[in-house]
Amino acid sequence: MTERPLILITNDDGIQSPGLHAVAQAVADLGDLLIMAPSTQQTGAGRSYYNKADNTIHTTQVPLSGDYHVAYTANVSPAQAVALAVRQLAQRPINLCISGINYGENLGSGVTISGTVGAAIEAACFDIPSLALSLETPSHYHLSHSDEIDFTVAAYFARYFAQRVLNKGLLPGIDLLKIDIPALATTQTGWRSASVSRQRYYQPAPPSPNGPPKPFSYQVYLDHERLEPDSDIHLFAIEKLITVVPMTIDMTARVSLQDVDNFFNEAEA
Repeated sequence: MTERPLILITNDDGIQSPGLHAVAQAVADLGDLLIMAPSTQQTGAGRSYYNKADNTIHTTQVPLSGDYHVAYTANVSPAQAVALAVRQLAQRPINLCISGINYGENLGSGVTISGTVGAAIEAACFDIPSLALSLETPSHYHLSHSDEIDFTVAAYFARYFAQRVLNKGLLPGIDLLKIDIPALATTQTGWRSASVSRQRYYQPAPPSPNGPPKPFSYQVYLDHERLEPDSDIHLFAIEKLITVVPMTIDMTARVSLQDVDNFFNEAEA
């Protein structure tokens, strides 16, 4: 009998996030689920690791609604949650990691700030094909577990891409997919592969007339003149498509290494 794939599900919004529960329900029949997520909200954690003074991390089981598997949580970052799942919880190799579904889109040059993307990168560094899924929501929901957000469409695309990655893997040179779903998307909305824009998508909010903005407050700002036509921001914000960015953990600049050597070895003019 063929063993079912093992799917790791995590996020940066915390173990009780409806977005995590939605993706777990969507892919439950595709394999055995290992659910491990931070115990608290970790938006903006990137791929960070916490330094624990006593070097101890306590992982606990938590009940989640539905008929899928038991979930685990700990007071850790999203990347640490992945590492704990791989090193301590998984009884066999993990075939796929799904991070999300996140409250709020992750676009442009700020993607490395995202704990959702950070968790997927961490999994990719363990040679696990990974998906990082984010749903467009108003910013006042970004730190919430609100049940006012409908994750149905995002969960549909989580299953769509999870099924294909489990069946076919990823193309050589791709370690993870970053997938962003517009708020008004339906299951019939088109998707297209994109590059990460060099623009910021979220900009610091300007001071309000009544005083300075709250710490870390932000708003969407688009520089249409500089927006790359095949970028994730353009396809998402302008064309209203689901954007799929193939990413790699190799952050080496796409230049000739010999040109770099020559550039810095040349005598100053």
